[in-house]
This record gives sequence, structure tokens and C-alpha cells, in this order.
Amino acid sequence: MQALSQLPLEVARSINYVFADIDDTITTEGRLSAASYSAIEQLSEAGIQVIPVTGRPAGWCDLIARFWPVAGVVGENGAFYYAYQHQARSMLRVFAATDQEREQNRIKLARVRDQILAEVPGAAVSADQNFRDTDLAIDFCEDVAPLADQDVLRIKAIFEAAGAVAKISSIHVNGWFGEHDKLTMTQRFCRDVLQVELDDLMDKAIFVGDSPNDAPMFARFKYAFGVANVKDFKTMDAFPKWVAEG
Repeated sequence: MQALSQLPLEVARSINYVFADIDDTITTEGRLSAASYSAIEQLSEAGIQVIPVTGRPAGWCDLIARFWPVAGVVGENGAFYYAYQHQARSMLRVFAATDQEREQNRIKLARVRDQILAEVPGAAVSADQNFRDTDLAIDFCEDVAPLADQDVLRIKAIFEAAGAVAKISSIHVNGWFGEHDKLTMTQRFCRDVLQVELDDLMDKAIFVGDSPNDAPMFARFKYAFGVANVKDFKTMDAFPKWVAEG
């Protein structure tokens, strides 16, 4: 990973789209600072479109899409995107799975939840689970005492043994049934909302993230950035090409 300070100035000047994770990327120690929110607003006012790409739940994403100065939001690790259409005063909600598939998946995830809580002491269902539509989030350090790495990996393994996809973020292990991830829904968002293929944006778009669930985005984006805490993870499927100092 190269230091972010080495990024050529002409590259920075060419950026028109900012895709970014939220937790520990836009936020700091669980808080959305005025500086971070102001930066999003300033980008929007400058004509640069901001699209959060997060593991956070549907309920939160509705608020983000509606009230933040963003073009839309990809949520629950790529399960859907929301985009608020201000002139029409309506929310566009697009899911990777059908209503029936999501209902069936909730039943299967409930069984996985019970197994994880029985087998991994200290793990807990995330406080935001009631606002989720498609996945199960297991807290390993947000509102619980931090679990050992081996316990986090055990949670991931239980998901995978049940046939689910599991991704580790900076605070949760998220599990779901389906083939979607942050990248697949970002591609769909670009096609539907921005009316351009993501591949055609590579010279004028960046992605910023911090953890393993961002790996598909790190791998695909020409300009993939990591905040400093990405260095806490020793193994990921893909790392960002640039990293912030700190």
C-alpha cells in the first residue's frame, strides 16, 4: 500500500464520485463528526457525488438516503440500494433478493444466530439488528467487550458452515444468504441511478474503506483508499492501493 500523500494531484482533481464505507471510515470511534458530515456536504455542493457503501441496516440507510447530501446508499453489505428522488418525493429501494427469498433467509439466519450465541461466549446480536432486512450482524466489539480474533473467525466459520456468506467489518461479523456483496450492488446502483457502468467510472471514482468486507471494492477500484486502521487487518482478500497515515 502506498501512502495517500503520494497520490498525484491530477488524480485527485479528476474525481467526480466518492464511494465510501461508513463505520470507522466516515465515522471515528462510533461518532459521525461535524467535520466528516461537512466534508460530504462540501463534496456534494462541488458536484461530486457521494455514495456510502455500508454494512449498516436498512432502517439507517433510509435515513441516510433521505437526509444526507448523498446520491444514494448501498446497505447491508450489498443487499440493496436506496436512493431518494427529491423531485418525486419518493424513495427508490432495490434489493438483490425477492421478498420471498428474504423471508426464507430470515428463518435460516435465526438458526445460525442461535448456534453462534450458544457456541461463542461474549458474542451478541448487534444492537441495530431490529432495523435489518436481509442479514444477521453479530457484534464482536461495538457494544460488547472485544472478542479474541479466534472467536471472530469462529463466528465467520459458523455462518459459512450453514451455507451463508460471512464478512468481517471493524465491529461486526455480517452473514447472509445470497451472492451479493458491496461491489455487485454498487455496480447495479451505478447502472440504475447514475446511468453509467461502474467500469466506465474507474478514472474518476474512488472507494474508501477499512476492513475485510470492503475487499471486493478494494480489488475492483483503480483508486482504492484505506483509512489508517485498515492496517490493523493482516489478512484480507484484497487491500487498498493507498492508505492514509495515522
